[in-house]
Amino acid sequence: QFKLIVENPEKPIASGLQVKAVVEYTPNRAENLRDKLVLLVDDDIVNIPLLGLIPYCYLEIESEIDFGEMVANDKVVTKAISIANHGSTSGVFRISYDGVVLLNIKPTRGVVKPKSVRKIKVDICTDAPGVIKEMMMVELEGRGRTEVWIRGVVVEQVLKVLGVSCGKALKCINFGPLYFGTSKTEQINLYNESPECLDWVAVLEDNAIGGEMGTDLQGSTDAVLQDLSLKNRDVDVSTLILCVPNQGTLLPYEQSLITLCFSPEKFERDFEVNDSSLIQDYVLFLRFETVGERGGCLQTLSDGATASTRSHSRHVDLALMGSGFPVMLTFKPGTVIDFKECYLGERTQVVCTMKNESEFLPVTFSFRKTAHFSISPERGKLKKKSEKEVTFSFSPHQIGVFEMKQIIDIIGTGVDKNNVDVLKTKSFHQIYLTLLGVCKSKQKSVLFTINPGLTPLISNETGQFVARDTGQLGDTAPVAILKSTQTQIHTHRKNRNCKDDALIAYPNDRAASLRPSEWSKKYRTIFTKTERYNYIDPDFAYTHSERLLRQERKKYYTDFVSRLRQRRLEKEAARHFRIYNNPVSIGIKPAEGLKSPNISISDFPQEKLQHKMLPFDDNCMLTSRKLAAIVSKSTNKGVWSWLSPMPSSTQEKEDCSLTLTHKQLHQIFIGPSTIDFGDVCVYSTTTKELHIINNLSVHIWIQIEIEFVELHETSPLSQVVPPLTKTHIPVVFETNTVGMFKRSFSYKINNQHIGHVLVVANAMRIELQLSTRELILTPVPGCLAGTEFRRSLQLCNPRNHPAAFTWRPVTGDRKSAFTIKPTRGFVEAYSDLECEVVWHPGFHTPETGQFTLCVRKGNSITLKCFAKVTIHA
Repeated sequence: QFKLIVENPEKPIASGLQVKAVVEYTPNRAENLRDKLVLLVDDDIVNIPLLGLIPYCYLEIESEIDFGEMVANDKVVTKAISIANHGSTSGVFRISYDGVVLLNIKPTRGVVKPKSVRKIKVDICTDAPGVIKEMMMVELEGRGRTEVWIRGVVVEQVLKVLGVSCGKALKCINFGPLYFGTSKTEQINLYNESPECLDWVAVLEDNAIGGEMGTDLQGSTDAVLQDLSLKNRDVDVSTLILCVPNQGTLLPYEQSLITLCFSPEKFERDFEVNDSSLIQDYVLFLRFETVGERGGCLQTLSDGATASTRSHSRHVDLALMGSGFPVMLTFKPGTVIDFKECYLGERTQVVCTMKNESEFLPVTFSFRKTAHFSISPERGKLKKKSEKEVTFSFSPHQIGVFEMKQIIDIIGTGVDKNNVDVLKTKSFHQIYLTLLGVCKSKQKSVLFTINPGLTPLISNETGQFVARDTGQLGDTAPVAILKSTQTQIHTHRKNRNCKDDALIAYPNDRAASLRPSEWSKKYRTIFTKTERYNYIDPDFAYTHSERLLRQERKKYYTDFVSRLRQRRLEKEAARHFRIYNNPVSIGIKPAEGLKSPNISISDFPQEKLQHKMLPFDDNCMLTSRKLAAIVSKSTNKGVWSWLSPMPSSTQEKEDCSLTLTHKQLHQIFIGPSTIDFGDVCVYSTTTKELHIINNLSVHIWIQIEIEFVELHETSPLSQVVPPLTKTHIPVVFETNTVGMFKRSFSYKINNQHIGHVLVVANAMRIELQLSTRELILTPVPGCLAGTEFRRSLQLCNPRNHPAAFTWRPVTGDRKSAFTIKPTRGFVEAYSDLECEVVWHPGFHTPETGQFTLCVRKGNSITLKCFAKVTIHA
């Protein structure tokens, strides 16, 4: 079967030349052959083996599929395993699996071409936590049966709150007592104990059972009940508790540092009560939730359909405790301090006792500076239940009656909204004291002396007597200037009719006249109105050229401002001309007699106003009451069915291009997360609703991606949901394969935020059930002998698809005496049908019979019938 084709050289082969030989193999039967080819080279003999092997396949598969750690989030995880064929012919494989865990294996059989690899996909639904250790049998051609193990661990996605210092799980944080208006911070670690990323958001449970907001837990029952009636319950708890950050993303097994800040505030009362009794205790619950997962929430729509039932919610609750106390600072003898009377230049002191009545907190105080009064010490700290003496001093700087308000700042730590990690020292409370004092002047005799002839700068009219010790002289010389035309005292006869605008100067202002003056001003004496000499100092006055330069510059800027005004007026006139210059004039002046309407904010629709802003900003926390209020506003509306598949308007395109935050995604409900169709028939069509509730004030765009044939009838797959609107998408399930169906399809919000929904169904064959498998027929009482025996039975259809049936009698060799009607027909879904069996008596007729119920594309059931004949003697 081997053939050698070669021409042996007659002469020796020179260096660099070659001889070509061809060996042909032509097998005539399926067997492995061995031979050899002998090559003679001069005196050497070279044996070349020849092998003729049968073509065969060599399949090889991996022995294990390891899914690793997975999170129980109802997703379908897919892994691929390879079957390689290293042989020269195609090989067939077949996979069988009968384990407990539902695995979707595709394909389960097939052919692997030579020198190629075939991928086998194995799907696992992570709907329940547990350890996966399953085995599937793979039958390979030429290799026999091979075991392939499937391993994996499905764990819960767990959030934990850990202490920063201890690293242990925390259930409660006690902030302790604080003054109203102050703040205190605590830090925690939020830990993602799972192998997948987690988007989280913080929600304050302000309506949780066991929560307290401002109740005095140390008071009696009657006091607490009365306090509840006085308290304003509509309190925004997001102002009391601050969580930074309040949303984020955690990587697998990552910790994030979170700062919690507690800032107690007073509740408003309907009437005044004693401030010392306003002790408010707070117990709140902070819940860290996975985005989109509302733990323990059963959302029931207005039409009665259940939208969501969360059984495996991933969240963690943290209790927050704290108390708010008022500042209890008292003064003895009181808040009004009277210093009586005091003379100018003297000092009066009053000692006051300041006491801190609080049993839990110290007080840090600081007195503000007040005119004419001083306090010692100005600032300090009082421990709880302690007192301190403070000295108030009254040292007036002027004569009069003083009633001053003394402000006492109470110093504490406050939070900075921009940086919660840093607490600033600030004045959070003020106490006011009233300081009363009277300052009198002492009587002092003034001695006059004779003027020796030198007139001082300040003198009386005669200049004879000068008072001493009446004050210090000023730095400037006195200059009195009046309008000369407004006074006629002692005016000279020839100057009475002067009409110029001259200024009047006192006679003793000679020192003030030696100063630069303007040349255009005239001065006259105060009595005779005679034009007096005006001295101009050339060292300080402007020259003629300087005066002209100043006038030119002043005129330049005056003209510049005038030109700007003229240009503005021309533009305004041109604009009015374009508005009011109509081609046809009917003699009506624009807006004559018309009044502008009074527009109120109530005239605008509330929904349109809400579209301009999101319900929560980045700094505000989500609370359960706010979420419930927004959800009720969305769900109370009717179902919106006329939706556009793609953004069309400018507003829709702008809204649908937004990148939503975790808090905004938490307000969008798409569910249920698991759509369970239950037991359904093959070849049937079943529909469930996927609810979409948009609680945001902007449009959102929902796009659904379905790859499975069983869900291809689902429509529409794209919708733009308006703000504060609910809608639903019918999810249609159809299958022709019997078995369990578990698949998940994904959806996108605004073409970027991805979510998924798990679809579960148990596809079963069409089936009919009988009310009984054995039917005993007896004669009807009161009927004549020889009449027919009759009895009925029920055909029950427990499935969701109509079932076509046919009754076939099992006769054998003898003819059956039993008949059944109807012999064929349909049983509608979830309904019953009554069939009647009749036995016809006669000689030698059999008293037993059988029928086979054949369901089209379904099951078969055998019915046995017995006729019970009673013979009377």
